[in-house]
Amino acid sequence: MVVQQDIEARLRAALQPAHLEVVNESHMHSVPPNSETHFRVVAVSDSFDGERKVARHQRIYQLLAAQMQGPVHALALHLYTPDEWRARDEQSRQSPDCLGGSKAEGRG
Repeated sequence: MVVQQDIEARLRAALQPAHLEVVNESHMHSVPPNSETHFRVVAVSDSFDGERKVARHQRIYQLLAAQMQGPVHALALHLYTPDEWRARDEQSRQSPDCLGGSKAEGRG
């Protein structure tokens, strides 16, 4: 939970988001129990206004460079302006199951 909290704190400080979800999806992958390696991030921020999607992703990867060099293997990023978020009925896509399966499921 330490990595998840660190990601959340860094994103809150940098983005001042109207909405933020940081979900540990490691259990959906072939990693040991209680891992913090795979995360889904949903962030809604005015700071994304006028910024292309690729630039948004680059900014988040820059903010989380230390985590990406360390324990974090993958980030699923869903980054919206407040208007984009409302247009999506305040919903983001769910991550698909890992094709390699999960050790918890006995696959992988």
